[in-house]
Amino acid sequence: MSDTIKLISPVDGSVYAERAALDAVAVERVVTAARTAQTGWAATPLATRIDYCLKALDALLAMNDDIVTELAWQMGRPVRYGGEKGGLAERTRYMASIAETALANIERHDRPGFKRYLKMEPLGIVMVIAPWNYPYMTAGNAIFPALMAGNVVILKHAAQTLLVGERYAAAFEKAGLPKGVFQNIVLTHEGTEALLGSGAIDHVNFTGSVAGGKAIERALAGTFATMGLELGGKDPALVRADADLDYAIANLVDGAFFNSGQCCCGIERIYVHESRYDAFVDGFVALTRDYKLGNPLDPDTTIGPMAQTRFATWVREQTEEAIRKGARAHIDLSAFPMDKAGTPYLAPQVLTNVNHQMSVMREESFGPVVGIMKVKDDAEAIQLMNDSPYGLTASIWTEDAEAAETIGHQIDTGTVFMNRCDYVDPGLVWTGVKDTGKGAALSEIGFANLTRPKSYHLRLEH
Repeated sequence: MSDTIKLISPVDGSVYAERAALDAVAVERVVTAARTAQTGWAATPLATRIDYCLKALDALLAMNDDIVTELAWQMGRPVRYGGEKGGLAERTRYMASIAETALANIERHDRPGFKRYLKMEPLGIVMVIAPWNYPYMTAGNAIFPALMAGNVVILKHAAQTLLVGERYAAAFEKAGLPKGVFQNIVLTHEGTEALLGSGAIDHVNFTGSVAGGKAIERALAGTFATMGLELGGKDPALVRADADLDYAIANLVDGAFFNSGQCCCGIERIYVHESRYDAFVDGFVALTRDYKLGNPLDPDTTIGPMAQTRFATWVREQTEEAIRKGARAHIDLSAFPMDKAGTPYLAPQVLTNVNHQMSVMREESFGPVVGIMKVKDDAEAIQLMNDSPYGLTASIWTEDAEAAETIGHQIDTGTVFMNRCDYVDPGLVWTGVKDTGKGAALSEIGFANLTRPKSYHLRLEH
């Protein structure tokens, strides 16, 4: 009897979907189909591979009305925000636009009598293990570039967003993709580890927790498969004395609480110059109080439930610990009647009088809580921003671009933003440092991580 994966909706705790997990025999069929399809797919002209991907993208975009409602039921994002079609389209079309150049042979012409070049070869079978928080965009970051580069893809999506993998499969079927080139599978954790340890997978792209990344590394040990791991984050923001305060407040509130704070590069801690601190906190708290916590299917809801009750419980525990240690909570939960312990419905919270002895300032929250600290200068802010085991993005709010770059050089992070946050630019590599992981996605470097160089050294004269 096969295991069953159940998707429990955060909206009402009901079983929204359930699927049987593949057994070992079925997994072997998937791998065989992928390996069989890969040679022909790699030999398919690049322009044709790109065309298939863009047709699949269009098919996904055409499903968006249904997808938006499904996402609300699956992981709690309010329908008012319209899904992920904008970001998915931007990233996929950008990668399609640079594929020919990024995947072109690199030629050397400095030795007469020789033909010398590097050819970017596909890795083979790429397994994408996708998260639930941005289930279309994060999966697409790897799926589409991998296929464009000549790899075949096996997608294992998070249990919380089971239906996303099926949507991808339907889109590629509508695009006419050859059989075996893209396959969506449902697996248990044990089944996933067995597949990774089998040596059948050439590259794994995973977005998730640090613990999950370590489990994948252990499972792959000895297979020599390559990895792209985007793991935890505790992304900081610095508001300097010269910042446009209203602009910074509006964007940082959104950066902290959009998607119930369940964003890989969401803002989790803010450092404000002492001269602007009081005004910033007042404005930030006032705007936070405008949120409406409720059923994500209600178009008036601006913040829905977290994806699972245990995620909300963790954020509540972090907040309570901070308050016990002297933090001040600025949001009166009585104004958010849907916020109830033991449920995934959690109001946004703003904490001051926080410090780095509190979990909420150092350990990933991945929920709607943010701590705000006063700093006397850039040097103090840099020290605090680097006092973290993670490093995905950091944002600096200032009118001085030169200062932002100078500060950025000193921050241990994958991306430095100025006057922006919580955004993935497909023209720039998406990567992290420290416990945030290894590898890279998007841009030309993303293609490089989904291929291997093969050298050609041809003597023309002898």
